[in-house]
Amino acid sequence: MNAGKSTALLQASHNYQERGMDTLIITSQKDDRGGKGNITSRIGLSKKAEVFDENTNLFELFKTASKIKKIACVLIDEAQFLKKKQIKQISTIVDDFDIPVLTFGIRTDFQGKLFEGSKYLLAWADNIKEIKTICWCGRKATMIVRVSEDGKIVEEGDQILIGGNETYISLCRKHFFSKSLG
Repeated sequence: MNAGKSTALLQASHNYQERGMDTLIITSQKDDRGGKGNITSRIGLSKKAEVFDENTNLFELFKTASKIKKIACVLIDEAQFLKKKQIKQISTIVDDFDIPVLTFGIRTDFQGKLFEGSKYLLAWADNIKEIKTICWCGRKATMIVRVSEDGKIVEEGDQILIGGNETYISLCRKHFFSKSLG
């Protein structure tokens, strides 16, 4: 949260397009904060994207899009919501078509547990690049906590609850385990 993942994705897409190369941008249907099928950054950048849910075949989505334009890169936002089979599908795009697939998402939920998509990306990715954000103490934030409307840390609940700064706070590991919001 708050590391600039969506901004980095939009910048990467812009870099390809600036050179005359088409990209396929995909985001989760779960995140509709900027409107369904929109990737929106906190700094105001926004772009339309294809949407996926847990049943979307990303390889087929890629093949269909490739019939319309020559795809130079696939960019996926909210990659933590991908399923194992979808990580395999995007691996096939990389391995069989030599097309880079850049995924952006978070590793763990508010309880410190891996998301399914994150788990298999960590296991199977060719390269992992961390985009850093900071805790209130100035250390690198690697964890997130969910907070209630009154600002208290929430420890129970569904793994997925879409929200932004009003719902989640990034913390370093020390403050995640000590439950310290500063």
